[in-house]
Amino acid sequence: MSQEVVLPALGESVTEGTVTQWLKQVGDSVEVDEPLLEVSTDKVDTEVPSPIAGVIEEILVAEDETVEVGAVLARVGDGSGAAAAEESAPAEEPTAAETAAAESAPAEEAPEKAAEPAAAETSKPAAEPAEKQAATAASAAPAQGFDTPPADTPVGGYVTPIVRKLAQQLGVDLSQVKGTGIGGRIRKEDVKNAAANTANANDAATSTPAPAKFEVSELRGTTQAMSRLRKVVASRAVESLQQTAQLTTVVKVDVTKVANLRNAKKDEFLQKTGNKLSFLPFFALAAVEALQTYPIINSYVDGENIVYPAQENLSIAVDTERGLLTPVIKDAAGKNIAELANSVADLAARTRDNKIKPDELSGGTFTLTNTGSRGALFDTPLVFLPQSAILGTGAVVKEPGVFSTPEGDAIGVRSYVYLALSYDHRTIDGADAARFLTQIKKRLEEGNFEGNLGI
Repeated sequence: MSQEVVLPALGESVTEGTVTQWLKQVGDSVEVDEPLLEVSTDKVDTEVPSPIAGVIEEILVAEDETVEVGAVLARVGDGSGAAAAEESAPAEEPTAAETAAAESAPAEEAPEKAAEPAAAETSKPAAEPAEKQAATAASAAPAQGFDTPPADTPVGGYVTPIVRKLAQQLGVDLSQVKGTGIGGRIRKEDVKNAAANTANANDAATSTPAPAKFEVSELRGTTQAMSRLRKVVASRAVESLQQTAQLTTVVKVDVTKVANLRNAKKDEFLQKTGNKLSFLPFFALAAVEALQTYPIINSYVDGENIVYPAQENLSIAVDTERGLLTPVIKDAAGKNIAELANSVADLAARTRDNKIKPDELSGGTFTLTNTGSRGALFDTPLVFLPQSAILGTGAVVKEPGVFSTPEGDAIGVRSYVYLALSYDHRTIDGADAARFLTQIKKRLEEGNFEGNLGI
């Protein structure tokens, strides 16, 4: 007797999901809670585990197919029904040769060309689903003009985009790595161990530094379809621009006192909290305080009404392999530097590792995006509905500047940051934005955060 495996509820606002990859096939054995397949929603990508142990007898939903929550995905039993069901199982993935042939198909069969965001996604041919191809581009889709796959293609086994990116960063050849995961799957730990072994084997001493190397992206010369997440982000971005009147106000802030406090306390902070002391929690604390003073920045529009939430739920923009996601620090008011730092580190890590819960991605009232993490001085961030404002924090840079002393003005090396607030001009005026930013600027330039460190 077989038991049905259904698409579980993946959050309060999630009603459907797209099957991106089956990790098991008809006839395969599976244990309780062992991952069966990967599913993508408009909130998060996740694995669906098996509710029972047994044999996969039937697969009812093909890869790249979207179904509603509660739909039957597969049947698991004692194996007696596997032979009969095998004929109806989804077709096997195309071979590298078949994929290459698909790339040369008539133009009307090719997916639309998608404009790439700053955080690039791995390419894939039209024959495969978007999320699947992001993980298998190197092994299943040779770049145009080459007859053989890349040299680092692993022999068998599925490699996630996170693992592939880690291998590129550490200079690890995946074809030389033996996976210890299920079915020989290469995990992050395998890549890290391979990198450590290589480092130990090589002589670290070099007489002349080698010139910096750059990577040639696998996207060159290819066409890829948008992932489900990218489609959602694109749709909401256009919707936001069409329904709101957005503009940006920028201030330059002297954060020298914060930088000095950070340098003095970072070792103690790391020892007591386990987290590095970055500038971001200082910016977050100052922003949340200002939101309480000027709640119009934390508000949202409901028809002809302006709603002022009773909490400051801080969305944090996180760059991931799948695209930009914004997990939320709920009720951020009253949290100290240590608590904010811990929340940011935890949410960012779980978001990048695809372990974030869908409900943790909703409910934000104001967004903080650290554009300076990639070296940008400032940008004009986009407000996403239903929120009314977003604060972009640029890179902290040292520059010569004029500052006040008891003896008068002086010139010296100072630490500066640009803060850019984008907001909906339907309800927030420029004066509101200026008052909000001025309070943050004053708080940061005073640098009096010793009592807020939480250590």
